Amino acid sequence: IHASDTAGVCSMLYELGGMTVVHDASGCNSTYATHDEPRWYSGNGMIFISALTEMDAIMGNDSRLIDDAVRAAEELKPRFIAICGSPMPMMIGTDFEAVAREIEERSGLPVLPVRTNGMATYLDGASSALCAYLKRFCRPEKKQPGTVNIIGATPLDFSLNGSVESISSWLEKNGFRMNSCMAMGSSPERIAAAGCASVNLVISSCGMAAAEYMKQEYGIPWVTGVPFGTVFPEELLSSLKYAESSGEPVLAHLKRRQTGKCEIGIIGEPVSASSLAAAAEREFSVTPRILCPDSLFSGNLLPDDLRIECEDSLRETMKEFSVVIADPLYEPIIPRETKLIRYPHEAFSGRCFAKDIPNMVDRKLKQEFFGL
Repeated sequence: IHASDTAGVCSMLYELGGMTVVHDASGCNSTYATHDEPRWYSGNGMIFISALTEMDAIMGNDSRLIDDAVRAAEELKPRFIAICGSPMPMMIGTDFEAVAREIEERSGLPVLPVRTNGMATYLDGASSALCAYLKRFCRPEKKQPGTVNIIGATPLDFSLNGSVESISSWLEKNGFRMNSCMAMGSSPERIAAAGCASVNLVISSCGMAAAEYMKQEYGIPWVTGVPFGTVFPEELLSSLKYAESSGEPVLAHLKRRQTGKCEIGIIGEPVSASSLAAAAEREFSVTPRILCPDSLFSGNLLPDDLRIECEDSLRETMKEFSVVIADPLYEPIIPRETKLIRYPHEAFSGRCFAKDIPNMVDRKLKQEFFGL
């Protein structure tokens, strides 16, 4: 079970100066914020729970949610308000668009209704939140050659281990000028000016929808991939230059050969895991295969990669591999004959193993990491 769509909303919008209100029962804020959000301990964030009660749900009392949101906005003065939901509002049919319109009318602030229900993963929530934000705040800009946006950056996929900063440094080192990173380390002003970029780099599948929106709205092509290792980054750089000059999107993370016997399985988010597989393929002549949990499947995988529907099928599938690279919480179902390489994923195990997440961006990979 990965972090929920609601956690994805909170994470994507965390640094943008807004107030995120989750329509849910009291006590759930620790899940959305502290467990899934490492920035909660070092930086301010406005994430609140509506404290939905049984009586509110039965009587359809939306006025308390609206009144509390307006009053909190008057005190805290956020740049905007985001409203998202949990399973109970879904079951009682809460009209988030109508709630958002009333809060916006009374508060005078932009309000983003993001349809979540706690039943999908963080990738869905983060994607919806970023698209809603860009549609409301991003504006057309004059194109600046050699300028790039990073799209899909959240601690749920990249933690706070320096990986996102390393991607930015890698781009700058190779002649690209960073415009914004959505949404870690960039101001709302820079993200609002994202339309000036000549190309977008998508580092998680939660950024795909936003990248496609910007392609249609502003004509900015996109490239998918994370510059892991020392060889794959060179190919990713070539893809960025090609996309910039041709205007055509490139699924660079899928440029894997998948030749030879596959003995290594990687479990994780499709763009990141596939980029890691491509990096290992180039540097060690191995053929990793992605084992993608059904909840994370985005369609951006190769035919030989495996979509896993349930824990039982995953247990059986892992018997085919001598090495599986996965979050430590998979250990109880790893077959005895299969070696587990611990690769924590914050969207899966939260803060439990955050200190053990390696930064492999633009640096030589270690053979031991792939069980070689």
